[in-house]
Amino acid sequence: MSMSLAAVLAESATRRPRHPAVVHGRTRLTYETLWRHARQYATALAGRGIRPGDRVALLVGNEPAFPMAYFGALALGAAVVPVNTLLKAHEIEYVLRDAACAALVCSGPFLGPGREAAARAGVPLLTVSAPEEPGTVALDALAGQAEPADSWVPREPGDLALVLYTSGTTGRPKGAMLTHLSVTLNVTVGMLSPFDFHEDDVLLGCLPLFHTFGQICGMATCFRAGATMVLMDRFDAGRALRTMTEHGCTVLMGVPTMYIELLDAAATDPRRPPLDRAFSGGSALPVPVLEKFEEVFGCRIYEGYGLTETSPVVAYNQRAWPCRPGTVGKPIWGVQVGIARAEREDGIELLGRDEVGEIVVRGHNVMAGYLGRPEATAEVLMDGWFRSGDLGVLDKDGYLSVVDRKKDMVLRGGYNVYPREVEDVLMRHPAVAQVAVVGVPHSRYGEEVCAVVRPRPGSRPGPELGAELVAWSRERLAAYKYPRRVEFVDDFPLGPSGKILKRELTARLSG
Repeated sequence: MSMSLAAVLAESATRRPRHPAVVHGRTRLTYETLWRHARQYATALAGRGIRPGDRVALLVGNEPAFPMAYFGALALGAAVVPVNTLLKAHEIEYVLRDAACAALVCSGPFLGPGREAAARAGVPLLTVSAPEEPGTVALDALAGQAEPADSWVPREPGDLALVLYTSGTTGRPKGAMLTHLSVTLNVTVGMLSPFDFHEDDVLLGCLPLFHTFGQICGMATCFRAGATMVLMDRFDAGRALRTMTEHGCTVLMGVPTMYIELLDAAATDPRRPPLDRAFSGGSALPVPVLEKFEEVFGCRIYEGYGLTETSPVVAYNQRAWPCRPGTVGKPIWGVQVGIARAEREDGIELLGRDEVGEIVVRGHNVMAGYLGRPEATAEVLMDGWFRSGDLGVLDKDGYLSVVDRKKDMVLRGGYNVYPREVEDVLMRHPAVAQVAVVGVPHSRYGEEVCAVVRPRPGSRPGPELGAELVAWSRERLAAYKYPRRVEFVDDFPLGPSGKILKRELTARLSG
């Protein structure tokens, strides 16, 4: 049996050759053109010595060169290692070495750290969208002169397609090994449900393509359906409103911070795009934001749950069943979710409904393991399940709620406090635009609950508002849960997908 993730693009190019696949500024590429470019990249990569089974790193932003190089490498039979474009040279070097990459494809804006990292790691550097310089190899120029490869190289379903590096909340990042089967199935299942993609949909591609949400749920699922992706270099709420309106975007995928910023922008911009549905992931979406977005844009946000290690989708709210705000819906087709006793490290002990424990997953979406880390793999792949590290609960109808990360939970005086519950309460206060709840060291209780708040414009941050928020929480939460400390910020430290970096907040507040 043979298959390839490259078929996601190839099949749509056969079925809808003249339909626009990618729109980026004034550039408009049909499926036929994009697939031809990808096959030219495959030929050019082969000419530089890349062979089936090799690993090709991509340090490329949200531009057409990303899908060209991505599907070109896959068509050649190589595995793709997308690199976070926010990384510094030494961090990129680590990925290149850890994944034993055969080449780094780097676009112009990232040539500084990319060139340094490639030189240190002894990895050939291939450039795209970059000025010609002596000693550099312009992959896009080579591709432009190359004959397109005939098709994609057949691979076994269990062969490596992608190595996606986790954010490394503890220790150094690990490379999750995703196979052609796991990603192709996740894309195909996701296209049908929950994302309900149709060939005439238009997706705003505002999530970074190096990240699993933007790359697999966004780009690959869109291409699988033969729909159109309108690419943004980076997310800006005002520009996103204009772009979605101009291009008639029907689908939006984003993280909670994006939806909060879109609501802020909509307060002064009357434009409303023809959105049919929106999807949120990456971190918990406060229910008040979901409700306000539906009121302002006339479009429902469906919240879901996934991980890099699960290709990535695990569960989602969707049209196939009643949406339950505050939950992440039900597991997708072919995937099972259980709740296991979190304290037990040596095996999986499943709990009953309505009991809080660690979310465990099994199905076609689970990774093959962490690259070169058998011990770390054994810690999370256990008894046929993948241990997520997230705390959750399944209700009697099979809806999953994510309570928090195991490591984000605050232990105050022996009681477990789940930050999301406190955040949901605080988000209903009219002065709160965004909030993150963390635990800070306390001499008596071990940890104290601290709310870090970005106030709404017109609100006055300070002791008076802080006391008001404490009182608001105390009226709505058990005595051990409400925050005794409130801090105000202008902006939050964000990860590559827009997720608030709580560990950085904790470090700041604990100093």
